[in-house]
Amino acid sequence: MAKGYWIGHITVTDPAAYERYKAANAIPFDKYGGRFIVRGGRFECLAGKARERHVVIEFDSFEAALACYNSPEYRDAQKWQTASSDNDIIVVEGI
Repeated sequence: MAKGYWIGHITVTDPAAYERYKAANAIPFDKYGGRFIVRGGRFECLAGKARERHVVIEFDSFEAALACYNSPEYRDAQKWQTASSDNDIIVVEGI
């Protein structure tokens, strides 16, 4: 079965609130098997536009990745995300 991935590009606007988001998102990521592959770190934008932070989270399946995003647990965490950052997030199926 193909894995599922969240790919996020983030600009943090409120670092203290973003830390609360990171603490709160641990609950749904643990429940749905999310594993960080990339969480911040050094990068170089070679084409197009980039935000300041990049995240890749791996799940056992595309369905698990979507279920996590749509879960009540993630919705609770997401209020901190919305208050603390601008985001582009996609869910993609791997090979």
